[in-house]
Amino acid sequence: CHNDFLEEVSKFRAARRLWYDLMTERYNPKNPRSSMLRFHTQVAGVSLTAQQPLNNISRVTIQALAAVCGGTQSLHTNSYDEALGLPTEKSATVALRTQQIIAEESGVADVVDPFAGSYHIENLTDEIYAQTMNEILKIESLGGSMSAIEQGYQQQEIHSTAYRYFNEIEKNSRKIVGVNHGVLQEDIKVQPMKLNPKVTEQQHHRLTANRNSRNSEDVRTILTSITEACSTDENLFPLVIQAVKLDATLGEIMKAMKDVFGTYMAPSGF
Repeated sequence: CHNDFLEEVSKFRAARRLWYDLMTERYNPKNPRSSMLRFHTQVAGVSLTAQQPLNNISRVTIQALAAVCGGTQSLHTNSYDEALGLPTEKSATVALRTQQIIAEESGVADVVDPFAGSYHIENLTDEIYAQTMNEILKIESLGGSMSAIEQGYQQQEIHSTAYRYFNEIEKNSRKIVGVNHGVLQEDIKVQPMKLNPKVTEQQHHRLTANRNSRNSEDVRTILTSITEACSTDENLFPLVIQAVKLDATLGEIMKAMKDVFGTYMAPSGF
C-alpha cells in the first residue's frame, strides 16, 4: 500500500470487485465464500526514507488507514527506521500502536466500505478496475501468467514503474518530504538495531543438536527421494512434509531440489 490515500482505497475496492467478477463469471463457485476476496496488506517499504526517518510514521499511518478503508483482512505496518536498518523494539512498538489506534480509536473499522458513494472514489475504482482488467487480458494474450513470466513481462513492468517513480523524484516532479522538499540539515539520531552475535551462536548449537539427534540415514533417504522426484511429475509436497517431520533443514531440502532445478533467475524483460 503506497502514499496516495484515495488511490489506494480505490485500488483495494477495485480488487475486491474484480475478484468477485472473475470468480463468478469464469468458475461459478458453489461456495459463495470463494467469491469473497481476502487479502493481506503491507505498507510500502519503498516509500520509507532514511532522511528525517520520523516522517515515516506519518507515511505508514496514511498507508495503513488506506488499507483498512479498502477492506484489508490483515495488515503489516513497517517501522519508521527500516530505511536505516533492522527495526528496534521502540520503532516496532510504534508500528504496532499505529495499527491499534486505527482499529480502536479512529472508527474506520466500525463500518464496511466507508468511502462507498464518494464520486471521486467510485470513479477511481471504476478506472482502476478497467485498467486492471485490460492488464489481465494482456497477460492472457501472452499465453497466461507463466508464459508472461518467461517472457519477462511482469519484471519489465515492475522495473519500468520503479524507474518512472524514482526519475520523478530526481526531477523534483514528485515531492518527497525530507528528500527533495522540506529538506533539513540533520544529524540522524536513530540507532538501528544491532544483532546480538549470541543469537547466531545459539542457532548454530540448535542446528548441531538437531543433526545429532535425528536419524541421518532416514534424512538422506528422503532427500534423495526429493531429488529423484524433481526429475518426474511426482507431487513434491508429501515428500517435503515427510522431510520436515524427519528434521531435515530447509537448506537441505532446497539443495535437494536445486540439484535438479538449479537456481531460477527471472528474466528482466529488457
